[in-house]
Amino acid sequence: MRRFLSLVQRAGLRWNVFQKHERITALAFSLLVAVSLANAVLWSAPRRFAPLSLVRVPSGATLSEAAFILNGHAVIRSVFWLKASAYLLGGVRSIQAGDYYFEKPISVFGVAYRLTHARYGLKPIRITIPEGLNVFQIAELLSPKLPFFDGKSFVGDAPEGYLFPDTYFFLPNADEDHVVLQVKGNFDIQIKDLLDEIATSGRKLEDVIVMASLIEEETKTARDRRIVSGILWKRLEKKIPLQVDATFAYVNGKNTYTLTRDDLDIDSPYNSYKYAGLPPTPIANPGIDSIRAAIAPEKTDYLYFLSDKRGNIYYAKDFEEHQKNRELYLRK
Repeated sequence: MRRFLSLVQRAGLRWNVFQKHERITALAFSLLVAVSLANAVLWSAPRRFAPLSLVRVPSGATLSEAAFILNGHAVIRSVFWLKASAYLLGGVRSIQAGDYYFEKPISVFGVAYRLTHARYGLKPIRITIPEGLNVFQIAELLSPKLPFFDGKSFVGDAPEGYLFPDTYFFLPNADEDHVVLQVKGNFDIQIKDLLDEIATSGRKLEDVIVMASLIEEETKTARDRRIVSGILWKRLEKKIPLQVDATFAYVNGKNTYTLTRDDLDIDSPYNSYKYAGLPPTPIANPGIDSIRAAIAPEKTDYLYFLSDKRGNIYYAKDFEEHQKNRELYLRK
């Protein structure tokens, strides 16, 4: 009997040890899961994180407000863990207002560090504005690249013709005012050395830029630019309508091959078939070569020109020769 009781006691002891071991194992497993979950929150970004995110933390924003802003932009998973991390790194009053650029996902702890140490991460974005774009096309180019850029405001405020085509480096938080300031400033620098030549030519800067925009849209080579410049200035002197098809593209988006008779009768100051003289504004933003061509045209006997679909230009001295060119090169 005693032996039997002894065996039972030993079995009970082993069972208790087993149960205790099981509880420890379960606790350890739960702790591991909790640590893993915390790690997922602390060290991984949301799956819906959008690369190249730009987030503005306004001046005077509290830590909670900043956390909700970042969460709303899918930069962090948890408002709580951002606040907890910020407390560890410097406290509730340690966040820095400004524009934060997140090029790629980072942990919530990394976000908190940047927020409390003013690590804005603003790296310049390289953007090339090609020659010949108008303000509408430039707005279309920049809008998807600069989050704070307002295309409509840009179109309304930007000086057409005076936005110099070039490669620029804009900060991600650049708005339309910054863009105009930088691009127009570049124009002022580029044109400075040409002002004396413009004055010598007897023409106004405004007229030169309008002419340069027409040349930019109608030609491709340096020689053609100067010849076309000479033709257009001559037609102005003779009070002959310029008849430049590119002006219609500025009004209705059509080119030489899509224009109709009704288009040629449209009542617009940009209709260079109906109204003599220069258009009221530039129709594009010309490059330096077109501006130089507008300043120094080449004198020829030509009074007409046209270009085929490949951009080759054919010149004529009179209307009869011009009509022959139309038959040869535009009606194939």
